[in-house]
Amino acid sequence: MAESSHQHRSCCYFKEWMDLQAQDLDELQNALANNNENTYTQLIEKGIDHFRDYMSKRSAMFHQDASGYFAPSWCTSLENSSLWIAGCRPSSYIRLLYALGSSHVESIIADLMQGRNRESLGELTSTQQLTMINNLQMKTIKEEDKLTSKLASLQEDMADHPISVIAKGLSQVDHPNGEVDRALAQHESAMANIFDEADKLRLDTLNELIKILTPPQSVDFLAASKKLHLCIREWGKRKDDKMGRKND
Repeated sequence: MAESSHQHRSCCYFKEWMDLQAQDLDELQNALANNNENTYTQLIEKGIDHFRDYMSKRSAMFHQDASGYFAPSWCTSLENSSLWIAGCRPSSYIRLLYALGSSHVESIIADLMQGRNRESLGELTSTQQLTMINNLQMKTIKEEDKLTSKLASLQEDMADHPISVIAKGLSQVDHPNGEVDRALAQHESAMANIFDEADKLRLDTLNELIKILTPPQSVDFLAASKKLHLCIREWGKRKDDKMGRKND
């Protein structure tokens, strides 16, 4: 019952987060459509606050059931297939930024020809800005590699001492054992700490990226990233329905 309650809360937090993503997207797109620059900073801060709040709630859940976040039942199979340590790769923010900058070039030309001038992600042309983004990307990938190595070492520990020794000594596979519980609890705690580090890297990377971008660029980027997240979820739901899979 406790596990079911925990899973239910995790699912509720996630759905609440996705609802906020949709609300934030509407506000960001409206601001961009109306060229309402007065609201840009407020919307950026609001989006970051929502992300930070969700990370805080997730952290509490990690330390109760870290293993449940490797392939959470409240996510679609498509979402789970792209997870890196219970979330997206922080470096994917920067890859998305570059992709958006490239795709915006044609729309910028069309805007200029019609007399519209809007600063967007297609204008990532200043040497200083591009250099800072590139440096952030290299720094982030380096930190990702460290966490990936940490998680790999932790996973290898499952076949190492003392867990393998404990398993070998059990008289029955399903026989309760306090030593097993302690070993698994220690393993879960270590995983939760890595998840916390990964979420911190995600939030830090996003904050640093926003500092590099101008307010119009930041709003453009946040709108695109939230839209992508929501699209992947809807595509995943459609795929799971087609395959007869159920989500919480």
